[in-house]
Amino acid sequence: MKQDRFHGRVRDARRPCEWPGCPAPGEFRAPGSNGASFDGPGQYRWFCLDHVREFNAGYDWFEGMSAEEIMAAQNPIHGWDRQTRAFSPTAGIDAAPRWADFKDPLEAISGRARARRPVSRADGKVFTPDERRALEVLGLEIEADRKALRKRYSELVHALHPDRNGGDRSSEKRLQAVVEAYQLLRKAAAFA
Repeated sequence: MKQDRFHGRVRDARRPCEWPGCPAPGEFRAPGSNGASFDGPGQYRWFCLDHVREFNAGYDWFEGMSAEEIMAAQNPIHGWDRQTRAFSPTAGIDAAPRWADFKDPLEAISGRARARRPVSRADGKVFTPDERRALEVLGLEIEADRKALRKRYSELVHALHPDRNGGDRSSEKRLQAVVEAYQLLRKAAAFA
């Protein structure tokens, strides 16, 4: 198999070069007016080899960035400065066991494992650990039904929303946690 000399070439392209007045086929893509985002890769322009070289010579990736943003983008660990749960110092665990509360260290470990297991209600419906934490955020018992869930959510939103308490935004984080907990629980199988 013969390797193509130019990486990125799309041979047999049916599209023309987008450089004004160029009749050659557009075999190389270049960034377009819409950049890549969460909606997809964005739009591309297609040029012939000569015009993609000319485009690349004048392309400035840092255009529109401040000096601080340019320095951050050039940092070798750019994008790696956030810790994932597995590599965080706590490894996603809330706190170490209080060893003095246990006679046997294995009791502490099994207690933590029990906290991570799904729990079922009297009617047999099961809550995952995330759903249990969401119930705690809303201040609901495990036996709560859909009506109690809606009522408690409504109470908390009315109490915490800035429009309800004179524009005070000090409860925004709590309100966000309440909304996220409700969104998780309203889709939970236990409330179906």
